[in-house]
Amino acid sequence: MRTLCSSTLIGEFFLIGFAALVAMKDPDLSTTTVWTVSGIAMLLCLLLCGMVTRPGGVALGWALQIALVASGFFVPLMFFMGVVFAALWWASVHYGRKVDEAKARFAAQSAAASSGSGSSTPDAV
Repeated sequence: MRTLCSSTLIGEFFLIGFAALVAMKDPDLSTTTVWTVSGIAMLLCLLLCGMVTRPGGVALGWALQIALVASGFFVPLMFFMGVVFAALWWASVHYGRKVDEAKARFAAQSAAASSGSGSSTPDAV
């Protein structure tokens, strides 16, 4: 799960940076405000890459997805891109958990097979 979610978060990092460049063209928003909010969101993306497997990491990721969609009020294209990345986040969490479960199952089967084969060695005469 960590790899898929981190990949999505890195993509969001760049998306937020590009959206900030677009938001700077809005005369109602100050450059300082745009880069402060965007910088915090970008930093959160990077920090979440390391926290995604910890308790609350996925929930923080969902909060970031909601904020990304809500940023569409300032950059209208972000409504669409936010929904796209929210869908990617869902897929990363959903399929990442399935991959982790399959890896754990495979590791358990390998461990059982290796411990079972070690006791069946023929006795030397």
